[in-house]
Amino acid sequence: MDVEVQGGSLAVDLGNSNTVVAHQPATGGPPRLLRLSAYSDPDEPIIPTLLYCANDCTTSPLNSSPQPCLVGRQVIEAGLLESMHKPPQPPAELYCHFKRSIGARPRSEPVERAERGGALFLEHLWQALQWQMPPERLVLTAPVDAFAGYRRWLLDYGRRLPVPELALVDEPTAAAIGSGLPPGSHVLVVDLGAGTSDLALVRIQGGEGQARPISQLLRFNGNDLARSSQHLRVARVVGKAGVPVGGRDLDHWIAAHMAPQVKGPVPEAWLRAAEQLKCQLSANDQATVDVIQAEGDVTPWQLERSALERLLKRQGFVRLLDHLLEQVAIAARREGLDLLRLTAVLPVGGTSCLPLVRRWIERRLPGVPCCVRQPLTAVAYGALALTPNVRVRDVLSRGVALRYWDRRQQAYCWHPLYWAGQTWPTESPLQIRLAPAHARQPALELVLAEVSADLRREVVFVDGQPRLLEEQAPPASMSPWHASFPPLPLPEQAQPGQDALLLAFSITDDRHLRLQVKNLLDEQSGAELKGPLDLGPLR
Repeated sequence: MDVEVQGGSLAVDLGNSNTVVAHQPATGGPPRLLRLSAYSDPDEPIIPTLLYCANDCTTSPLNSSPQPCLVGRQVIEAGLLESMHKPPQPPAELYCHFKRSIGARPRSEPVERAERGGALFLEHLWQALQWQMPPERLVLTAPVDAFAGYRRWLLDYGRRLPVPELALVDEPTAAAIGSGLPPGSHVLVVDLGAGTSDLALVRIQGGEGQARPISQLLRFNGNDLARSSQHLRVARVVGKAGVPVGGRDLDHWIAAHMAPQVKGPVPEAWLRAAEQLKCQLSANDQATVDVIQAEGDVTPWQLERSALERLLKRQGFVRLLDHLLEQVAIAARREGLDLLRLTAVLPVGGTSCLPLVRRWIERRLPGVPCCVRQPLTAVAYGALALTPNVRVRDVLSRGVALRYWDRRQQAYCWHPLYWAGQTWPTESPLQIRLAPAHARQPALELVLAEVSADLRREVVFVDGQPRLLEEQAPPASMSPWHASFPPLPLPEQAQPGQDALLLAFSITDDRHLRLQVKNLLDEQSGAELKGPLDLGPLR
């Protein structure tokens, strides 16, 4: 039955297939999962991430009369998933598997629709909870490769939720903090959810007289979460890598393997049957599921674990995990860390329960302890462990470079400011001295570029089935920013080759690149010429 909530913090681990809601009382005590009797799975407090709206809900205020909507298991029990490939007639809408599209780039109608569905889903969860006293804080979790997009989404839609403090936390970091490992530990979080696969190497700082950290927490809409009088505590992500491929894609591959003669979109009932096979094979060598065909006939699907593992290897899933691990290893080597000397590996997410994944961890990281705990609830409980006196220190997934004129080559070149893996916010500014290229030069042009990754991976659908594509990119290729900035005026007395301007770059708490400019030739104007300038967000 539903529980009554008295203040405190509420954490929502929004998943592509299932969502978990957890609560931390304001008076302390252990966190607990909340069961919403109308929406949750009948056997456990997990809510299927589904929403069906009979009418347009997007323009209705949150406190208005409830709209005719079905949420979670209500959608399944109504049989609405069976006709998913036939969208309902407007204004009715069915929202499912929308998490992987939240915050995606480029912006498109499907992305905007997914974000509307995600916002409506959260609103209905909020309305379904019984409040004795509303929570003071709502913490949502986000995958590493979509953290920036989630932040923008919350800023756009979070105003509809009447909660004083709204925060966002990185899923792998939350899982590491919730693992209970001691300060000073280096934890590799292998988060394999329904829509994404993320690997993150997190250092749990503290120990030796220092306070234990509680990891990432962001401030939104001007709400300051740093109310504690204690010193700021910091959790640090050493390296991370992620891709929008998860258990849902595995379900597509399984369904196509079981019914190879069928082309086009896979019926939702088959995907649910494939998910059941996958879950059974996490604990058994063989699985059987009855599948309802379009004609109403029931056909048993049987699959052995060895066949599933061959299928996943053939589809490139193990190669994908290897690539993600290599990306994290590169970041670890920059920090002088050896992955074989980690404190622990923490598998998170339903797909991490597969024996193939566990064996992959054992073979790639022999001797590193594996913390096999609650894979479906670890992220939500870790998010609740975040308290107001926390600051974010995350890492960039893309670098940024500054264009300059090379006098020897007589050509424009790029000087790297920050590489992928740079932690933010930065503790001290990065200073660069600039000189004019010719006499009486009035100003310097400020041009920035994003440093692209060496290997791109994307998911495309061919005949209704997801496939992983790889494209090798030129090393350290540059993608100039579309934004233009005002020129930086030079002192009149500046001579070619003479240092004239001092640029101080830094990355702020909200991941924006900031610049301060000083005149090096005029002591009286040696104070700031320009600054601080907000140059825009980094990735």
